[in-house]
Amino acid sequence: MLGKHLLGLYEKALDPAEDWASRLRTAKELGFDFMEISIDESDSRLARLDWTKEQMESLRRICYEEGIGFQSMCLSAHRRFPFGSRDPAVRERARRIMERAIDFAAAMGIRVIQLAGYDVYYEPSTPESVRLFREGMAWSAELAARKQVMLAMEIMDTSFLNSISKHMSYETMLHSPWYKAYPDLGNLSAWPENDVDFELERGIGSIVAVHLKDTIAVTEDFPGKFKCVPFGTGCVDFPKRFRQLERLGYTGPYMMEMWYDGETGGREAVSAAKHWMEAQYRLGVSTL
Repeated sequence: MLGKHLLGLYEKALDPAEDWASRLRTAKELGFDFMEISIDESDSRLARLDWTKEQMESLRRICYEEGIGFQSMCLSAHRRFPFGSRDPAVRERARRIMERAIDFAAAMGIRVIQLAGYDVYYEPSTPESVRLFREGMAWSAELAARKQVMLAMEIMDTSFLNSISKHMSYETMLHSPWYKAYPDLGNLSAWPENDVDFELERGIGSIVAVHLKDTIAVTEDFPGKFKCVPFGTGCVDFPKRFRQLERLGYTGPYMMEMWYDGETGGREAVSAAKHWMEAQYRLGVSTL
C-alpha cells in the first residue's frame, strides 16, 4: 500500500530467470499488492498470448497460492506491430495482438491494459499513420467493451502522445467508458511543454492508474532519458505530484516501474526504492 492506494510492481523489476511463484512471492513479501505483467515486443512475451487454457490456469493457481496476482498489463507489443503501419500485414498483426491481449486479460482477471501511444515507432509518422491509429483505437475500444476490459493509454516518451491533453482528444472522439488514461509521471514530467499541474487536473476524471518512474527532462540539446533513471535523480517532483493527486481525489492504484538487468533491480533495489517512494508520499501528503 501507498497510503490508501494499492501499490503494484512491474514484472521487469525482478529477475526473469526466476519462476512466477518466486517473483510473486518476492513482490508480496516486499509489501506490494499486485504485479503488472508485460506483453512487450519480444517473441517470448508475445508468446504468452498463445498460452493454452492449462497454462493460464497454472498461473492463476500460482497467484492464488501466493496470495498476489496481476491487476494490470503493460501492452507495449504495438511498438513493433503498430496500428498505424503502412504495411497491412503489420496492422493485421496489431489487431490479433489486441484481440488476444483482451482475451488474456479477461481470462486472468486483469482489469486494465495499458496501451503504448505510438501511431508508429520504427516508421515515420504521417497523416495516414495517424488516421490508421485512430481507426485502430476505435476498433480496440469496441472490442474491449464486449469483455469489460479497460484500455488505458500511457503518456509516452515521444511527442505523438506525450500529454494527457493529447490523449483526451481520443477520449472525446471514442466516447467509450473503456478507454481511459494511465499516465506515467516520469514521461509526463520530462516534456518541457507540459504543465504537469494542469495536465493532471484536466485528466483526473479519466485516470485509472498511475506509473511511478523518474526521468531526465528533454531540453533543446538533450533528448531526455525515459528509462532506468534511479528514483530521486531525475526531474519528477514526487511529493508535489502525490499531494496534487490527493487534492484532486485520486484513489486508484500506483505502479512502480523498474527494470532488472543483472546489475540493477532485483529484491534489494526494489525494497530500497519502495521505502524511498513511501517517504516521498508521506512528505507530499503531510502538508494537506
